[in-house]
Amino acid sequence: MSATGLFTPFTLRKIALRNRIGVSPMCQYSAEDGFLNDWHLVHLGSRAVGGVGLVIMEATAVEARGRISPRDTGIWKDEHVELLARLTHFLRRHGAVAAIQLAHGGRKGSTQPPSEGTGVIPIAEGGWETVAPSPLPFLPEDPAPHELAIAEIHAIAGAFRAAAARALRAGFQALEIHAAHGYLLHQFLSPLSNRRADGYGGPFENRIRLVLEVVDAVREVWPEDLPLLLRISATDWVEGGWDIGQSVELARSVQSRGVDLIDCSSGGASPLQEIPLAPGYQVPFAERIRRESGTATAAVGLIVTPQQANEIVASGKADMVLLAREFLRDPYFPLHAAQALGAACDAPAQYARAFSK
Repeated sequence: MSATGLFTPFTLRKIALRNRIGVSPMCQYSAEDGFLNDWHLVHLGSRAVGGVGLVIMEATAVEARGRISPRDTGIWKDEHVELLARLTHFLRRHGAVAAIQLAHGGRKGSTQPPSEGTGVIPIAEGGWETVAPSPLPFLPEDPAPHELAIAEIHAIAGAFRAAAARALRAGFQALEIHAAHGYLLHQFLSPLSNRRADGYGGPFENRIRLVLEVVDAVREVWPEDLPLLLRISATDWVEGGWDIGQSVELARSVQSRGVDLIDCSSGGASPLQEIPLAPGYQVPFAERIRRESGTATAAVGLIVTPQQANEIVASGKADMVLLAREFLRDPYFPLHAAQALGAACDAPAQYARAFSK
């Protein structure tokens, strides 16, 4: 397999990635009041130094109640911009395209950071009332979320718009809208969590309405020459839930509204999901969406070796790969992959002696 697949530059609109490898957004649960700190700079900065083409910052809340936990990063107020700009400056200086994932946790918010426990944080202990398309909790023991009124739905689309404007001021070159893993936008997409009887629930065209409105709202302020990504769960892995066929149709719908790439993940809408975990188990979703919608895709999920990543891209199953846990194990995966595949190894000058032949 030729190494030109994984290490061929990739252009989205006017943004050129130096290779087809990206850092998948990974929550670090290390922020205070949404603000970044040195951990985020070192965590993501080391991946830029390690040669990655695209760095997507973790799920970043567009409003305070949209956080998954109190330790999530945020972009709901102007004060967040300064530290975000510090990060983008470093990433871009070291050759990576800086992207951010805009998110709203919906009914899966107000939870303990994983290192501090499990379960929902009561309002009396610093938690908050969560929101959702319907008053259905994720777990039976969770409190029921507040069912969003129409005006509140419109306000959330406006929060995504305002967040996108802040992301532009912070120097990000790409945006990803988070509509996966059982968070708010996915909650609207899935019939498992959306039982509304108005224009935002029921048939497919109603359940995708909020995602389309968020895409439109973001594109109102996000420049035409900068790319927009959408992360989806291609299937709920539950009978009667969201599935790959609907994902293809959604991809077709958002492509015409300015989405340039579909980030193809899965699951998260229901605790009843049954996921057949195996290396590359989600790659077929990226391949089908790419083939049937004509939209560029990124493959994710248990992609762990240079040879596996290269085969996915070189064979046309996806336009790029996004790695998560493998980047936690190896911040310099692209440099090691280039060596393994015989591609040019573009190590920074400070590290060159470690990667020279």
